Amino acid sequence: MSAVSPTYRFAMAACTPAAKWWGRLEVSGLEHLPAEGPVLLAANHDSYWDPVAIGIAGLPRRQIRALAKASMWKIPGLSRILDGMGQIPIDRGSGDVRAMGRAIDELAAGACIGVFPEGTRSLGRVLRARSGLGRLAEAVPEATLLCATVEGTVDIPRFPKRPHVRVRFFPPDGGPRRDGETPAELSVRVLDELRRHAAITPAGRRPRAVEPGAGAPGEAPAPAAAAEAPAPAEPSTSA
Repeated sequence: MSAVSPTYRFAMAACTPAAKWWGRLEVSGLEHLPAEGPVLLAANHDSYWDPVAIGIAGLPRRQIRALAKASMWKIPGLSRILDGMGQIPIDRGSGDVRAMGRAIDELAAGACIGVFPEGTRSLGRVLRARSGLGRLAEAVPEATLLCATVEGTVDIPRFPKRPHVRVRFFPPDGGPRRDGETPAELSVRVLDELRRHAAITPAGRRPRAVEPGAGAPGEAPAPAAAAEAPAPAEPSTSA
């Protein structure tokens, strides 16, 4: 098992009562997560609790470093915790070269980097896949590409309804990055598979219905390819 920072263990332990005990966390496919070596982990993203649930699920094997929204470092007291957990701040939607460079360096050095291809929580919308996942896979071809679906996290705050959180690790059916496959194509392919296994689920105590083809605030509607396959770890990945 690779080294896990004390801050990461503390954060996962602090969230265990809500995500694991109250959430009745069920984990499958953990054997697919390598305990050592570079891993690029892609997951669906519907709830703020997703990176926590995935982190707790993967802890018996290793620490997962997520690309997270840079704005989270502005929350008083949180920046030190995120730094101690090895999380990587990234400015969403700006093509943050510095953040991607750090992620590539850490991935090449043997870290497990978590990425949400959608770049943010779905909030009931079909979002296009962002190319960050594919860019990391292209830059570090020796990294193991792995998928993780997380379901039930949107129910964690819906008291008194008790959630049933499920995290499943599995290799993508389409395999690793193919010869000639562009970063954007890989991201779309992986997100398509993730969403085939874990449907978009609106968050919030009074969730709205899924909005086909809707984009993130300020974005144009998702193109047809991304709508069919609507990209972490949390932090919300924007690479």
